[in-house]
Amino acid sequence: MGFRGFYLFFVLLALSFEIQNLNSETLTCNLDDLRALNGFSSCLESTIAGWNNTSSPGCCTWTGITCDNSTVSCRRVVGLELGSKKLSGKICGSLAGLNQLRVLNLSHNFLQGSLPDELFSLPNIEIIDLSNNAFIGSIKNKGMCKISTRIQVLNFSNNQFSGEVPKGLENCNSLQHLSFDENGLSGSLPESLFQLKNLSELNLQGNSISGSLSNGVSNLSNLVKLDISSNLFSGVLPDIFGRLARLEHFSAMSNLFTGHLPNSLVNSPSLQMLNLNNNSLSGPINLNCHAMKNLLSLDLGSNLFHGPIPNSLSSCRRLKTLNLARNNFSGKIPNNYRNLKSLTHLSLSNTSLNNILSALRILQYCRNLSMLVLTTNFHDEQMPNDENLHFKSLNSLILANCKLRGSIPQWLSSCHKLQLLDLSWNHLVGSVPSWFGKFESLFYLDLSNNSLKGEIPKSLTELQSLISGNITIDEPVSSFQLRTARQGGPILSYRQISSFRPTLDLSYNNLQGPIWPDFWNLKRLHVLNLKENNLSGPIPNNLSGMTGLEKLDLSHNKLSGEIPRSLVNLTFVSTFDVSYNHLCGEIPKGGQFDTFPSASFEGNNGLCHAEYCTCQSDQTPIHSPREKKRIIIGLPFEIGAATGFVLTVIYCFMSRLSFP
Repeated sequence: MGFRGFYLFFVLLALSFEIQNLNSETLTCNLDDLRALNGFSSCLESTIAGWNNTSSPGCCTWTGITCDNSTVSCRRVVGLELGSKKLSGKICGSLAGLNQLRVLNLSHNFLQGSLPDELFSLPNIEIIDLSNNAFIGSIKNKGMCKISTRIQVLNFSNNQFSGEVPKGLENCNSLQHLSFDENGLSGSLPESLFQLKNLSELNLQGNSISGSLSNGVSNLSNLVKLDISSNLFSGVLPDIFGRLARLEHFSAMSNLFTGHLPNSLVNSPSLQMLNLNNNSLSGPINLNCHAMKNLLSLDLGSNLFHGPIPNSLSSCRRLKTLNLARNNFSGKIPNNYRNLKSLTHLSLSNTSLNNILSALRILQYCRNLSMLVLTTNFHDEQMPNDENLHFKSLNSLILANCKLRGSIPQWLSSCHKLQLLDLSWNHLVGSVPSWFGKFESLFYLDLSNNSLKGEIPKSLTELQSLISGNITIDEPVSSFQLRTARQGGPILSYRQISSFRPTLDLSYNNLQGPIWPDFWNLKRLHVLNLKENNLSGPIPNNLSGMTGLEKLDLSHNKLSGEIPRSLVNLTFVSTFDVSYNHLCGEIPKGGQFDTFPSASFEGNNGLCHAEYCTCQSDQTPIHSPREKKRIIIGLPFEIGAATGFVLTVIYCFMSRLSFP
């Protein structure tokens, strides 16, 4: 065969490959699969991008479709993965026609309605993920894996399912991951659940499941993660954890458990994360840290544990997160806590601790400590001003509601990584230090409800994180809760530092002087609260540049002049209050100002809604309710003194008349 023969041969070979590719594109989808997919699509209220031609048999090229590698012309659909596609509508039973389907992922959509029974008649299905939708009704109660025996993952979390945890799970022998969390399930756990020998992860948190935690849990010998948080479980924790040799994560927070910690739990060598927060557990904390050598996170907050802060925890050398807040402890932080070299997050708030100087001198040896929460302790003690205190890694410090005396300590100036500082509800005096402005990462500063004096340091207008918003937040590894104290109001709880809005709160102090126009630089600030001080001068027109502001409270000060009309450009402000100042002129119209209540402006004699009202320099201030209370309380004493004086004069006059 000559050159032309070889050339013709290669041309024909190329054409045959092209024809085969065309066939694979047009005839890749089994007709039964195509009908099933069209049925699925017909039940949706939304369209799927890439499914424009549902009459075409080439469905293997559609968005979210995976076909097998069969060499025959009609390939089978093995994967339907349409997570986060903004799908709405219902799931039809036509999906049962995909009898070779292995993976079904419809998570993070807006699907609703009840699940068709046919969903559990897919013989080859291995993964079903329907999480984060709006499905309702009960989950198939019997024979869930009678046909679908290969299921390894069932994820129904974050829906609106009701009824009981489904029974008939005993055939799900391949199941490894089961998630029913964040639904409306109730009743007790079925015994069939404890026959799943291959189960490694069980998530049931965020339901209303009740009853005791069955001893049958010990049959789940391959369990790595068990989360039953935020339910209605009650009774004592069973002493069965010795049989769960692979368990690394156990969370039972926010239930009704009572009694002591079971011996097998406090000696678990595999456990890395233990969270029993917000129960009614009692007795001493007797963890065996020599056995629990892998423990990284321990949360026993909001229980009824008593006695001194447990010494034994200092032997948990790998411990990173420790929360013992809101228990019935007493005394001081043990000296050997300085050995917790891996500790990054510590909360001991509301534990009746004393001797804050000793506490800080010990904890400074925890060189990796980045978050320290000591709220509502050390009552009426002196704020330590020891220049030898050093917390190089500290990014969050909450020392609120301790009634500490003294001034803001100089040693804080060396905490260059501070992002969050709460010293509210103390008895601190002196001025606000100017070195706060040098903290490049500080985005939350609460110094409210103290007795601080002087001007607001201008350096606060130079906080870089509130100018640029470039903040890298070191979050705790578990559901570690931060609490900020609010006397006369709710205690605010946050599970992440990122939940705190960028804030400057200097309210309820004795600060004087102006509000700096340079505050406009803080474009990332969400809350500016300067309420209940003695600030004077005008409201700066430049504040309109604080484009991220959501709350602005300047009430109960001595501010004068007009409300700048430029403030209508603060489009995100939902709370605005300038009541009880010396303001005058017309209240601006438009923007968010049309939504603010009249109480936001009361107590200013010169403010009005008229178009031509003007400012006058002799506006008489209106007393705030707090000032009125002082006047009302003082008035009887003044009247009594005056009356006594008059009676004395009359008596003396009458006495002279009686004696010539």
